[in-house]
Amino acid sequence: QEEKKQLTLKVEELERKLETTSAQNIEFLQVIAKREESIHQCQLWLEEKTRECSSLARQLEMAIEDAKRQVEQTRERAASRERAAQSKMLDLETQLSRNKTELNQLRRSKDDAERRYESRLQDLKDRLEQSESTNRSMQNYVQFLKSSYANVF
Repeated sequence: QEEKKQLTLKVEELERKLETTSAQNIEFLQVIAKREESIHQCQLWLEEKTRECSSLARQLEMAIEDAKRQVEQTRERAASRERAAQSKMLDLETQLSRNKTELNQLRRSKDDAERRYESRLQDLKDRLEQSESTNRSMQNYVQFLKSSYANVF
């Protein structure tokens, strides 16, 4: 009876550990879902910024074309107006260059974030797999104990 009592205690302990592991598995799944949602949100944000940059680039290109027409029209009027239009054109080109640089930085940042999140996701998957393996081992051990218990009695 003492041995039976010890085996019963071990089974109960293993069942508690199994419940704890199951709870951890649920937590890991929730963490994975949150990470995936975070990745999705980052992708949406990046797409929005890309659209904004594209819109700004189109606006800048249109503004540059307009500035060039104005330069051609005003060149005959006065040299001072020509210098002002050229200055404006240079400013717009600089802004376009900055926007392109920012777009490239955003793309690199997106790629870096994706790599980090993929790495984290793989890590969580590995942990989940390890946890499931531990669960299976514990279940096998519990089954072994049950069958040993049944054989003894």
